[in-house]
Amino acid sequence: MNSAVDIDAELQRLRAENAALRAELDETNQGVLALYAELDQQAEELKQVSELKSRFLSYMSHEFRTPLGSILSITRLLEDGLDGPLNDEQLKQVRFVSAAAVELRDMVDDLLDLAKIEAGRISISPAWFDLMDLFSALRGMFRPLVEGAGSVELVFEDPPPLPMLYTDDKKLAQILRNFIANALKFTPQGRVSVSARLQGESHVCFSVRDTGIGIPEHMLGALFEDFVQVDSPIQKRLRGTGLGLALCRRFAELLGGSVGVNSVVGEGSEFHVILPIALPEGTDDGG
Repeated sequence: MNSAVDIDAELQRLRAENAALRAELDETNQGVLALYAELDQQAEELKQVSELKSRFLSYMSHEFRTPLGSILSITRLLEDGLDGPLNDEQLKQVRFVSAAAVELRDMVDDLLDLAKIEAGRISISPAWFDLMDLFSALRGMFRPLVEGAGSVELVFEDPPPLPMLYTDDKKLAQILRNFIANALKFTPQGRVSVSARLQGESHVCFSVRDTGIGIPEHMLGALFEDFVQVDSPIQKRLRGTGLGLALCRRFAELLGGSVGVNSVVGEGSEFHVILPIALPEGTDDGG
């Protein structure tokens, strides 16, 4: 008799524990559901904020481009002496205004590109092209700047035999343009070399080396982050947006690759981007 009572008491205890566990589980499930709902709401709010930021930057860039274009047109007319020749001091001031307008335009363009990438609205347009054609275009673009400087040599090294590349050549050109422009800016005198080589069997490494001032080791890890600039006397004289290298990293990632840097203070720096020879299928239209 006592055995039956003990069994019944044990069953009741187990039922009570089971009911308590079920109630606790239900309460936990309700908490998880509430958390999911809150996360969904926050995700939607973040999406709306991102869209608003992209819309604002797009609107801002279009609004800024019109007056900036007018300023640049006027400075070109003044430099060409349309209303009469300028003296040396006037020409210096006009070129200062022109350089400031170009700097502001570049900043607007960089901000817009970053906003497009974050919103997933930037397009990738891959095509087959020859590396030498890209190097020729870059050489022609930088020739006036290098010839004007006089103390820096820009060299495009003949690459080893490479296959045709299938990627977005405009995005790749933008990465290399930024690397070259930075190298020239931080190389008061010396040499800037642009090269390409196979990296394994399926990738190509593009490199821009300079004999400039170099970059402190503690800054290397953050160089490709937004708004990071090298702290140097040259940087204080030549301001930039701090967005160029961040854009290079984003573009490289969109093209299935990566960027990197090696540098020694007083000896120079080497920036590189490694990309697949052929962009993987399915990335033809990133917009």
